[in-house]
Amino acid sequence: MKRPLRALAAAGLLAAGTLVAVALGGTASADTQICEQYGSTTIGGKYVVQNNRWGTSAQQCINVTSTGFSITRADGSAPTNGAPVSYPSIFVGCHYTNCSPGTNLPVQVKNISSAPASISYNYVSGAIYDAAYDIWLDPSPKRDGVNQMEIMIWLNRQGSIQPIGSVVGNASIAGRTWEVWRGSNGSNNVISYVAPSAIPSFSFDAMAFINDTRNRGAITNDWYLTSIQAGFEPWQGGVGLAVNSFSQTVNTGSNPPPTTSAPTTPPPSGGASCTVTYKAANVWNNGFTADVTVKNTGSGTINGWTLNYNLPSGQTVTNAWNATVSQSGSAVTARNAGYNGTLAPGASTSFGYQATLNGSYSAPSSFTLNGSACARG
Repeated sequence: MKRPLRALAAAGLLAAGTLVAVALGGTASADTQICEQYGSTTIGGKYVVQNNRWGTSAQQCINVTSTGFSITRADGSAPTNGAPVSYPSIFVGCHYTNCSPGTNLPVQVKNISSAPASISYNYVSGAIYDAAYDIWLDPSPKRDGVNQMEIMIWLNRQGSIQPIGSVVGNASIAGRTWEVWRGSNGSNNVISYVAPSAIPSFSFDAMAFINDTRNRGAITNDWYLTSIQAGFEPWQGGVGLAVNSFSQTVNTGSNPPPTTSAPTTPPPSGGASCTVTYKAANVWNNGFTADVTVKNTGSGTINGWTLNYNLPSGQTVTNAWNATVSQSGSAVTARNAGYNGTLAPGASTSFGYQATLNGSYSAPSSFTLNGSACARG
């Protein structure tokens, strides 16, 4: 997607680029070459493929097939500590007034039952890039301009590049483990899920990532999904990178908010039957992020959990993920989300949060789970 505030010099090009993308839009019946900066075409009667060379004046060309596209020319280059040169991609939904044929987007998150997705990539060596699956959301049914929330699923990255923001923890989504980054580019918020190694093909429900972002407090169920895109962000090189195939459907129905409370089963008495591991993932002058892991060390299953503890003076929770966290004075209460409330013997779950910090950092000293004291991990 065009990201004008990653490179402010590109901002003046975006309005003109919107018109060019629409004017050049057509339907690809055979392989189609696109070299225009914001040139686009449609394939399969459902998707839009766009060149989207937003960050450089150097030439870039893509070859559009009946199922995807490949980069055939990539003359642009950018330093790895800044923005990429482009985002050639295929998408469903609306992007700067260019909407895919017959799309039902924008649609509110609460009205989406599932969003089955499938992607197949071709990767190359010698280039610096990421392969990103982008999900865009906004409080309004926006069809033009920048949305307020960007979810990036990094299925591969090559070179010394990194997502916007900083690491806030890890997440298990769609059967895989992801490193989670969170930040802002000055125009929109970004949560990135980074795969530890390259994923050449992936079939999943995009709602799993949207729900995780919602559970982190970044969006609500009333926000709108506006587009889903898959492509590459190259910094240097990229010829041969390809989206071999792309499939994305958004099914409407009910998507209830996460459960904030559940019936609880106290752990058996007679000694600690839980372990809590608490660590600061990142500490800076006036804030920190914390990762908390709760483990059931008892012999019975815990069906719903509530963790209580006190934060040291000067620490205030501002947002959380994978749990509902509230604070009154120094007392903190963390309750399971709808998907991690059951802990079999030996099982564990993790949640995290960001907090402000006034003074030096220190960790809580004791924890109770469903009213029983836990050992420290």
